[in-house]
Amino acid sequence: MKTSTRNRLIAIAAVLVAGGALGFIAFGNIGKNLVYYWSPGEMLGKGERAYGTTIRLGGVVQRGSIQWDPQHTRLSFKVADGAGPGAASVLVSSTEVPPQMFREGIGVVVEGTYDRSGVFTSHRLMVNHSNEYRPPKPGEKPRDWDKTVTDSESTAARKP
Repeated sequence: MKTSTRNRLIAIAAVLVAGGALGFIAFGNIGKNLVYYWSPGEMLGKGERAYGTTIRLGGVVQRGSIQWDPQHTRLSFKVADGAGPGAASVLVSSTEVPPQMFREGIGVVVEGTYDRSGVFTSHRLMVNHSNEYRPPKPGEKPRDWDKTVTDSESTAARKP
């Protein structure tokens, strides 16, 4: 066999292998491994497609919705599209300890699954925050942190 014929056969085989791999990725079951990033409104709008798939749900923690049980490490809260009234919201349930910056009104991304009972079960909770640091001006009080989880802990502990 001539060298040029052998090189052509190797090139054709390489193209076929690459095409087969690309076809497998494009038409295989890659959809089962995707993680969708949706807002609460988008997720609720998907209907049946939202149930059981792994989703990253992004939104704002709704004010007055945090329920924290530190003894059993149970956290529930509502994630909404925005802070305004009438924004679509979803109840989130988690069994992990929330990040220290977690509080009402802050942006969050939760990863988990949505079930038919209307509860989003999270196995990962991330807080969105600005990377910008601004020290307080002279005479200015530090930011009001009374809406943090630690305060929610004390109010949840007092509830019967």
